[in-house]
Amino acid sequence: MRQIAWTVSNGLIDYPVSLKKMKARVDLIQSGDALEQIWLLQHPPLYTAGTSAKPEDLFNADRFPVFESGRGGQYTYHGPGQRVIYLMLDLRHYRQDVRRYISMLERWLINTLSNLDVEAKRIEDKVGIWVEIDQTSGERKFEKIGAVGVRIRRWVTSHGVSL
Repeated sequence: MRQIAWTVSNGLIDYPVSLKKMKARVDLIQSGDALEQIWLLQHPPLYTAGTSAKPEDLFNADRFPVFESGRGGQYTYHGPGQRVIYLMLDLRHYRQDVRRYISMLERWLINTLSNLDVEAKRIEDKVGIWVEIDQTSGERKFEKIGAVGVRIRRWVTSHGVSL
């Protein structure tokens, strides 16, 4: 079993600070000079823009700062009370399979929520984790509870999930 450093940061971490630390750690992991890391943190209110983000998709763009992230996906809101989990893992020691990695992250979130008695699931053709909202009309409606957005460079992951 590989050793992974788990870090929990208290307080709100500014996004540019976390991005700089994440990039530095990824470089150290790639060179073999640091353990893989899973970092739990929170950000002040902000949006991150993934590589698929289109400016016209962001409502109230002036409400919070917007940061280019370099990860996949579209826009994601981050803020106090939301747990962000950045995973810096070397997939060369696991399976070099991006879809499998994303699926593993989704299963991890679903299992975590299940431990809290929250029933969450994947929805075909959508990324992330969803919960069904009670509707008085009888219509099924789902809300996103977990976001997934990753970057993989030379098989070392960065970014991750938020809940």
